[in-house]
Amino acid sequence: MLRAPRVDEPVTPEPQRARWREVALLFLRLGFTAFGGPAAHIALMEEEVVRRRRWLTHERFLDMLGAANLIPGPSSSELCVFIGYEQAGLVGLLAAGVCFVLPAAVMSGAMAWAYVTYGSLPRVGGVLYGIKPVVIAIVAQALLGLAPKALKRSRWLALLAVAAGAATALGVDALLVLLGAGALAAAPAARRAYPDGTSRPLLLGPLVAAGASPPVAVGLGALFLVFLKLGAVVFGSGYVLVAFLRSELVERLHWLSEAQLIDAVAVGQVTPGPVFTTATFIGYLLAGTRGAAVATLAIFLPGFVLVGAIRPLVTWVRRTPPLGAFLDGVNVASVALMAVVTVRLAVGSLVDVLTAALAAVSLALLLRLKVSPTWLMVGGAVVGWLHS
Repeated sequence: MLRAPRVDEPVTPEPQRARWREVALLFLRLGFTAFGGPAAHIALMEEEVVRRRRWLTHERFLDMLGAANLIPGPSSSELCVFIGYEQAGLVGLLAAGVCFVLPAAVMSGAMAWAYVTYGSLPRVGGVLYGIKPVVIAIVAQALLGLAPKALKRSRWLALLAVAAGAATALGVDALLVLLGAGALAAAPAARRAYPDGTSRPLLLGPLVAAGASPPVAVGLGALFLVFLKLGAVVFGSGYVLVAFLRSELVERLHWLSEAQLIDAVAVGQVTPGPVFTTATFIGYLLAGTRGAAVATLAIFLPGFVLVGAIRPLVTWVRRTPPLGAFLDGVNVASVALMAVVTVRLAVGSLVDVLTAALAAVSLALLLRLKVSPTWLMVGGAVVGWLHS
């Protein structure tokens, strides 16, 4: 029997529906102002679309966040695409995603131009000298936040993480490490859920064929395919992308040096919006303005497509034991990749007492005082400039 709520009972307001122009304006503003990485982006979106504008309930927002974490690509960008799709259909999907990504992409392209033009000057080199240790601290903080969540489910997943880290350190292709960990995590769940063996197609073994391929020369077509693959296989936050960039562009293709990679990651940190716009910077280094546009389009395209396709399937995937376990395995392998790459990048960036001290102080400020990464990057740049 229905009853009227008492006067003192909180009444949950009905969600409001937005038009695509409102969606575009909101995410354009966030694209210019959302510093601090994926966690900060998600918090800002929750504040805007749940608390202030009441476009979504808390429950629906969490459903979308969970869906964004289940598919490859930049989770905060995909969350904004989910919100746009929910509010204004396919037009809202495109408006939200493009407006959130475009400001950071333009800034990254401008910084790539400045880097190519002035990067050899001593003062610019000094700025990068101070920023690199802060980048190491930011990635380390992300790793410390992700690792407990990924590993706490079982000892088997912890063992898979150790094995994935060892395989990465020995030079195994990053995509093969992810798929192997996912398959090994899914196998026990598949045996329990389907003792008659009907789950074998769910182990996704054929995807291993998407692994390593021989090096190729830099070109717009090759650039598009490399970044399309990265956008389709990188699970977790944008920081996991660093592991794949190193594996593909430094070790396999030899398109970048270690120093150029860490500089690209630094640019991804000092600009607002998604960390995946590191691809814009790298694309410009490799093939100019057209390379920047191609790399940006390619790395974000899978996320847009997957968000449009995955909405009806998300609940089913997580409730299917082998597929849910596969995703758990992929997540712990992603954490292992991040750990190995963080160590390798630190070796190239922490070159003296000052850089080591900058990294240590930055990590302490991030963990203890929750200082914004943006201010730490500014501080590192000032210290590097003065040192030069």
